[in-house]
Amino acid sequence: MQKSFVMSWSGGKDSALAYYRAVLKGHVPIALFTMFEEDGTKSRSHGLPIEVMEAQAERMGLPLIIGKASWSGYEREFIEQLKTFKLQGIEMGVYGDIDLQDHLDWVEKVSSEAEMGVLHPLWQEPRKSLLKELIEEGFKSVITVVDTSRLDEHFLGREFTHELIDELEAEGVDACGEKGEFHTIIVDGPIFVEPVPVRFGEKTHVGNYAILEVKLHSEE
Repeated sequence: MQKSFVMSWSGGKDSALAYYRAVLKGHVPIALFTMFEEDGTKSRSHGLPIEVMEAQAERMGLPLIIGKASWSGYEREFIEQLKTFKLQGIEMGVYGDIDLQDHLDWVEKVSSEAEMGVLHPLWQEPRKSLLKELIEEGFKSVITVVDTSRLDEHFLGREFTHELIDELEAEGVDACGEKGEFHTIIVDGPIFVEPVPVRFGEKTHVGNYAILEVKLHSEE
């Protein structure tokens, strides 16, 4: 049955594929929803700047709705946002989790508090087959954050290909990065009317993390 939905949007590969599958099933997207740091400049999950995520949303023809919170206030803010979506008549949230049970449990908990439905289009599918689907469907996904305690930072800036999957597995790392080994940004694919005009800048280091700066091309 067709339902309206809000997409829990990270800007990365898993949320993009989950969104794509939900739309192919006939569900109707209303908005993208992302949690940001308290000052509203960067996303909590992938550290992407708001202007880059707004550029993604524009190319999907959707508004980007953001919540702002510290980690301590994250859950409360998330629930309040879901309640607002519910009042607007949106029937469910769509999420890109694959097989982390504690993530699923948390989503189910906050959604039940807001009386929102939940859809996990990727849940418990083989991780590698999801990556192959992503590549074969024409998505362009680039690694922008690496946990250097688990993966070498030379993987920063690499685009997902079948060869990259093999390289990540050869490093002993889950090629989906489900345990936070790395994060990605989606810059092209069938969900966008045109590619997202990003450019990659300097590398910075925060604790164990190596982060590739992501900016929009200036419209000069």
